[in-house]
Amino acid sequence: MRASGLNWQGLIEQLQHALPYAEVTDQSLAYFKFPKRTVSLNLPVRMDDGSVRMFRGYRTVHSTARGPSMGGLRLKEGLNAHECEVLAAIMTLKAAVADLPLGGAKGGVDVDPGTLSAHELEGLTRRYTSELVELIGKNEDILAPDVGSDQQIMAWALDSFNENTGETSGGVVVGKPLPLGGCYASKDARGRSAALVTAQVWEAQGKTLERARVAVFGYGDVARRCAQTFAEQGAFVIAVSDTRSAAYASAGLDLHALAEHHAQAGSLHGFATDITPEELVELDVDVLVLAYDYGAVHAGNAHAVRARYVVEATNRAVLPEAERFLMGAGIQILPDVVASLGGLIVNYLEWVQDASNFFWTEAEIEAAIDARVHFAVSTVLAVAHERGVDLRTAAYTVALGRLNNATVMRGVYP
Repeated sequence: MRASGLNWQGLIEQLQHALPYAEVTDQSLAYFKFPKRTVSLNLPVRMDDGSVRMFRGYRTVHSTARGPSMGGLRLKEGLNAHECEVLAAIMTLKAAVADLPLGGAKGGVDVDPGTLSAHELEGLTRRYTSELVELIGKNEDILAPDVGSDQQIMAWALDSFNENTGETSGGVVVGKPLPLGGCYASKDARGRSAALVTAQVWEAQGKTLERARVAVFGYGDVARRCAQTFAEQGAFVIAVSDTRSAAYASAGLDLHALAEHHAQAGSLHGFATDITPEELVELDVDVLVLAYDYGAVHAGNAHAVRARYVVEATNRAVLPEAERFLMGAGIQILPDVVASLGGLIVNYLEWVQDASNFFWTEAEIEAAIDARVHFAVSTVLAVAHERGVDLRTAAYTVALGRLNNATVMRGVYP
């Protein structure tokens, strides 16, 4: 399940498809092509054996034209500045599609968090946050969970920022535990919204997910909640995968029993028919959900995809060269800037709660997420229908128009 590399040029080429339909000035486009800033960090951390190990960290702020930047803190082996820049730009687009007053950011550390003890991981998180303390803040750049980070990581990041600045506000970090100002539905929003977006797109085409066959590539929080929501919509989830194994059942998996098996065994192996994650991508299904990391479908395996719909529940799950092949084969892609909106929206709601010190109920949060996702998808579907373009081009058309408006109104600082 190792992802292929990201490519900035691929993103720009996809944006070019939207330019004929969006009112964008050369000035606005120039702002988009160049991130506001990227910083590289050397992070010394004392290990459990007493030695000091140096880690490499990064943080990219892509845009603040529509508001403070927000984006993930990734702990991932092989992370580099280019990856952060591409993903930060996608976050800018996603915020604009959702019509949120935010820009995009991304950052993290080149590390496999599984190789560190809890004490070492805490030290690394605190060092990373402390090195960025003058560049992040609730009105500047907001840290969010991402690959390799969870609520505990975000709690350490929050505490480190507060200790360094003397502040008590929680708005600099989202994805926190509830007792520290976190938000209901924080772990569920992205996976749930990916399934609901799929249902909305199908409904617009006069179809229903009832009895649809679904395969989910991934088995983290996003993938599990996505699979559960598809099942609630009447679909049959016939396969899921983690990083090393995959379970398949032609009549549909018992997702509750599967979760219990995975918790006890630490793997999907042995629950149903064993297949590989690579074989899951090749299954003949109605919907293939990609909920692992970027580059799950790339030039090397796109030819093997047989799903009718591919849903990007995580950013850049289909690389541009693969997308061209899939679309030529008649496979419809629900792009990340639409399918995974729920995660960004719930992070935005948490930020708003922290700023106002007024917290909504779980039901109110879920209703607010669903309403914003539904409105954003309806807007994209309308543009796609009006212009006769695919969903990604339609979403980029919406995003570029909103970014252009903000950029033009701001002007260029002399």
